[in-house]
Amino acid sequence: MRPRSPGLFLLLLWGLQAESQEEVRAMVGSDVQLRCIYPEKNSFDLNDLYVYWQISMAGKGNVDSVVTYHLSGNSSASHGDNHYKDRARLSLDSMKQGDFSLHLRNVTPQDEQKFNCLVFRKSLELKKILEVAVTLHVAANYSMPVVSGPSQDEELTFTCTSTNGYPRPNVYWINKTDNSVLDSALQNNTVSLNARGLYDVVSVVRIGRTPHVNVGCCIENVLLHQNLTSGQTETFTGTKDSITEDPVDGSHSGKHQQVFSVLAVLAVIVLLALATGWLCRSRCPPKSYTGAQVARPELALAGAERLEHDAPAPHPVSVPLVSLHHSPRGGALQQVQTLCTDEHLTVPTQTSRGSCPALGKYHIQG
Repeated sequence: MRPRSPGLFLLLLWGLQAESQEEVRAMVGSDVQLRCIYPEKNSFDLNDLYVYWQISMAGKGNVDSVVTYHLSGNSSASHGDNHYKDRARLSLDSMKQGDFSLHLRNVTPQDEQKFNCLVFRKSLELKKILEVAVTLHVAANYSMPVVSGPSQDEELTFTCTSTNGYPRPNVYWINKTDNSVLDSALQNNTVSLNARGLYDVVSVVRIGRTPHVNVGCCIENVLLHQNLTSGQTETFTGTKDSITEDPVDGSHSGKHQQVFSVLAVLAVIVLLALATGWLCRSRCPPKSYTGAQVARPELALAGAERLEHDAPAPHPVSVPLVSLHHSPRGGALQQVQTLCTDEHLTVPTQTSRGSCPALGKYHIQG
């Protein structure tokens, strides 16, 4: 059975399209497109179309506020709400192809609304041929939470702050020792809207004094599925009467590591120096001047061997010592004294040529 008129067909089509709903997420300050597309491939005459984008104003009896619109016979779209002036637009070329999407620039927190797209055809007695509902969710990243404290009261008081986020955050305090979440009854949160329409949060937690406290603050953005945990952890050790702060910031630990590295290098250098000195003393004995020099006998090798075979074994003989005395006039040897000693006899001489029994001759030249 065929529909009796195009209007009835469009009404049935509208009944199907009325259920079309979308959800879109956008960051504050970004641009977003809210889709509203005719389901069938078709071309449209702009003079035959009425297109509206509108929102329901909460707190005003659900009165619809027009964001932007296109009327039959107009060459451009117009704006109804000043909040969307110069920020919301429709593409005329796209509407000819059945794409009635809204382009929204510089998203603000106030744009978190349910937008309705309505399209009517003049030739069909202003019958609605398309309606799409698009819910826009707006989000903004919170700043990294900063923890300060504690106070010097009977209880330890820590304060966590984070700013310029959207939507309203969830705040958790974490015991970094075992990564457990502190009881929410211990904290007091203050969330407020700033001039930009974004949220600022201040959270205060109070816990009893313990010998060791290590806490952190976590800010949760539900829409972005994002958790920001304070980078600086507050650590305190001590007793109820004496609490000492333990810095655990990465910069402090880095400085300590640098100091330890320098000390280790110096220790290695000292050990190497000590080892080198010990080896030098063990291999190079100290030299000293002994005064008189040991005289060496001028014996031929054959004569020495003959004396060893023919002569009877002599008594132990000490090596002759030669003392050299310089003349007062500068350098020439004047006197040579040779001492020849054995077990029973010492023979001094005053000559430049002397001999000792069984030892041979010594020649001293001046």
